[in-house]
Amino acid sequence: MEIFYHGTSVLFKKFDIAHALEGDGKAKFGFGTYVTESYTSAAHYAYNKKRPENKDYFVYTLEIPDMTEDNYLFSCRPVHPSIIGRTEKTLGEQIPVEATTVGKYFRKYVGNRLIGKEGTVKKLIGSADLDSEKAAAKFFSEIGLEYFAWPQAQTNPDGLTNRVVLNIDKIRIVRIDKVELDPKKFQLIEGSQREIPLNSF
Repeated sequence: MEIFYHGTSVLFKKFDIAHALEGDGKAKFGFGTYVTESYTSAAHYAYNKKRPENKDYFVYTLEIPDMTEDNYLFSCRPVHPSIIGRTEKTLGEQIPVEATTVGKYFRKYVGNRLIGKEGTVKKLIGSADLDSEKAAAKFFSEIGLEYFAWPQAQTNPDGLTNRVVLNIDKIRIVRIDKVELDPKKFQLIEGSQREIPLNSF
């Protein structure tokens, strides 16, 4: 298991996919539960622009399954041959090479095909709406993928990662901290972390 973090302005005991879009309302990197390797980034994400009245901020420490060579799509890396093979077998069609060059293209292409969209490969890898992202997340979870992943800093693709967890049942909450953020940039105020016992609410 790996340790990752999730920032939110809501206190809860269990993840619920029904609340997946209540952060910024987007699925830019795929549909699912967003987590990060960086505690400070999670704290920053705890501020919800859509709900500025929420003044409590929480960072959840989580255990999630280990990443293996063929259980994730990485936004800016080629797709593992095993994933391409499983996808083609399940879809019953060959995936164009252009759609396999990086994970984000592959995710969008497959999602768009699943909801019946047609067009050039360039169009199908270029953008994906929410219905497409939901279809892709369900499909990839069913063929054994755990994550969509991308670098926390685009300038450092081998550094810390952010991920979308596809199956919330694979997430285990191990700790919850209440944190304070500075009111201008909503960055973590170091030393403000206060653990909230999991059995206290």
